[in-house]
Amino acid sequence: MTQPTPRPKLTRPGKPAARATRDTAPARAGARRPVAERIAPEDALLICFYKPYGVLSQFTPEGKWQGLKDYIDLPGVYVAGRLDADSEGLLLTNDGKLQAQIADPRFKMEKTYWVQVEGTPDEAAMAALRLGVVLNDGPTLPARARLLNPPPDVGERVPPIRERKSIPTSWLELVIREGRNRQVRRMTAAVGYPTLRLVRAAMGPYSLEGLAPGLWKQVNAR
Repeated sequence: MTQPTPRPKLTRPGKPAARATRDTAPARAGARRPVAERIAPEDALLICFYKPYGVLSQFTPEGKWQGLKDYIDLPGVYVAGRLDADSEGLLLTNDGKLQAQIADPRFKMEKTYWVQVEGTPDEAAMAALRLGVVLNDGPTLPARARLLNPPPDVGERVPPIRERKSIPTSWLELVIREGRNRQVRRMTAAVGYPTLRLVRAAMGPYSLEGLAPGLWKQVNAR
């Protein structure tokens, strides 16, 4: 009998993330979170921020979406690798060179996504994801893809996803080296399994390990 693989985790109950934001209360729209330790703006830094659903990859809010300023009060940091408001996970930095290495597809930094899809992908669908699928802007590069069973320990999304009681959901891990607009969502749709929830768990060696939605930690650039 095949043994189940360990459940991927982002949070560690009872263990605070190293140098994470120190305020664990939910953010209110328009309210800034306090930062216990200021970082000199001239020092290069890399921030791993677990962007919740409904937050834009910019500091200024727009319409119904919150901005990063509701969670992060650090001067001079910029988004490295954008995410749509309906996706989760993010990286920020104040180092322009490092920002380019993270965000520019030419550097081919691997991006790891945990994807909740409608239905249970069969082996043909998984093989298509691994080989590359044809999208309206051309074929994708080969990707690493596997089913996550048990699913990742990311908790429930707020607000919860819309799922049909008659159709089960599954979690996949996709590792890609491209950064096209809504690429992962389009890839799963192309093989017949629409994305319901998308969490970017890592970019290269940088991950959201130890974080809960709305918190950030400073890490050493590698």
